[in-house]
Amino acid sequence: MGNKKKKRMSLSAKRSMTGFLFILPWLIGFLWFYARSLIMSVEFSLSELTVNPGGGYSLKFVNLDNFIYAFRAHATYKQVLTTSVGNMLIDVPLITFFSLFMALLLNKKFKGRTLVRAIFFLPVLLNSEAIMDAMNLVRTMMSGGISSASAEMAEAAAGSGVGISYYIEMFGALGLPDSIITYISGAVSRISDIINASGVQIIIFIAALQSIPGSMYEVAKIEGSTAYETFWKVTFPMVMPHIITNVVYTVVDSFTQSEVVELAYKTAFTDKNYGLSSVFSLVSTVITCLILVIVCRFIQKRTFYYN
Repeated sequence: MGNKKKKRMSLSAKRSMTGFLFILPWLIGFLWFYARSLIMSVEFSLSELTVNPGGGYSLKFVNLDNFIYAFRAHATYKQVLTTSVGNMLIDVPLITFFSLFMALLLNKKFKGRTLVRAIFFLPVLLNSEAIMDAMNLVRTMMSGGISSASAEMAEAAAGSGVGISYYIEMFGALGLPDSIITYISGAVSRISDIINASGVQIIIFIAALQSIPGSMYEVAKIEGSTAYETFWKVTFPMVMPHIITNVVYTVVDSFTQSEVVELAYKTAFTDKNYGLSSVFSLVSTVITCLILVIVCRFIQKRTFYYN
């Protein structure tokens, strides 16, 4: 018998296998924890849940009554959902491009670069619950002196006659569409939230910029490209895959920090209405997934992958 030749995997098959092994722990965790919880949430949303005195719970099937109540009778859900989605649509592009801009600056060589990078990542650490509680306590203890000073500063600014309304009127006089003015004013009012939510995205973009081969910039320089042309022809296409990563992260992070999640939590654990809480969570999750699919599909068509 002749020796049987071993069948070797192709390079693409090896890469596919490596990718599958990389996501395997996440896949196991998803199927074991999240998928089961998702099925239970769907079951709760179609039922009236009652906690038994001796432990456990019982379900009474009510069809779509919880969904109908959420959209027709609940006092604040539709407003909270619309506001949360609107804030998400405002924040995601601003956080993404702000992170890219800061990554371009922080990727340059200058004294104290490591310290500046750490400063931009501090909000990620400071958003932990323990630190937030400590900061809120300090803020409460110092509110007497600081709040009075802040009030005086606000009165001084108002007395100067220059505020956000002044600039909105100025942009309106220049002929800018109302939708753009509304978007800009919403972005300005949320600038602190945008900076606080950009720490992880900046790090991802810095890693992407450092992975771009220097030979590409050398070729662009030899060809006589300007800095503007180099950015749009070399840098931006090379970081496009990481833009998708940051958009997904930002959308999910914005969803977890939204008022809809707070409303669902309050409805479940304060009002003890688990069925209605499940409806809030499911609807907002579906909307978030639809936004992710549309945005990622749009970006995917314009993404260049460098091997």
